[in-house]
Amino acid sequence: MVKMYRTDINTNIFEQVTTYEKGTWINLVNPTEGEIDEVCENINIDPEFLKYPLDNEEKARIDNEDNNSLFIIDVPVIEEKDGEKFYSTMPLGMIVVRDDFFITVSLNSNKVIEDFEEERVRNFYTYKKTRFILQILYLNSSYFLNVLKQINKESEATVFLLQKSMKNRELVQLLNLENSLVYIATSLRSNEVVMEKTLSGKIIKLYDEDEDILEDAIVENKQAIEMSKIYSDILSGTMDAYASIISNNLNSVMKFLASITIVLSLPTMIASFFGMNVGLPLTNNKFGFLIIIILSVLISGITYFWLKKKDML
Repeated sequence: MVKMYRTDINTNIFEQVTTYEKGTWINLVNPTEGEIDEVCENINIDPEFLKYPLDNEEKARIDNEDNNSLFIIDVPVIEEKDGEKFYSTMPLGMIVVRDDFFITVSLNSNKVIEDFEEERVRNFYTYKKTRFILQILYLNSSYFLNVLKQINKESEATVFLLQKSMKNRELVQLLNLENSLVYIATSLRSNEVVMEKTLSGKIIKLYDEDEDILEDAIVENKQAIEMSKIYSDILSGTMDAYASIISNNLNSVMKFLASITIVLSLPTMIASFFGMNVGLPLTNNKFGFLIIIILSVLISGITYFWLKKKDML
């Protein structure tokens, strides 16, 4: 899908357009080969620049070639499968084509770009390409913080359920959240490298009013890195603690079952002896059955209290 937008330089009116004019923002979401070829023919750019961000394994980086600058960052995405939420990241490409066009490329739609399309970002103009990049970086860092807060809330809710149920489902949810934090932390560190390189001013020219946006984005990103580390450590400790609790519970159950087996096996053994076709005491006693029952209960009771005293039951 290809959509084009432009902010009128005189009126600052933001609108969707269909023609390739200077100052246009071209947004590509999972484009086809035909759409890529069409864009490349109209703005004279290497198709590989548009294909790099479409690789889900592409790392955050900066590339310059023929007066074209490519910025690739990771953005957070939330996917749902079988009613479960999965937090991950995907590449987002930002391309400054000479001083004429600005392109964003991604595999799927994401909230960062949607906010610009729906004009939720203040002081956003398509013809101010440097500021556009910095605003995306800042907004992306803010969304990472929001996602981390959501993960923390979900982990707290899952731990609360785990205290009651001790089922595998809750443990798997915690494991998925922990894996999500690993992906997010890795992406945040990669984004930090991109922002630090951008701050040097060697990639694109930075203006005084725009430099503050980038510095704020770096601060937000560093805060997100710290939060992801804290939450990851907490989740890791929680998983270890509950793994130990479950193991101890299993040991307690096995100990209880073994003790009950011992207690119940004694009356069975006595009954087996008296059931054999051999001469045994109390054979002709009319109270023999009652005496055997009382003896069995007595032996089981003594065994029970002995196991209890030894903390084996």
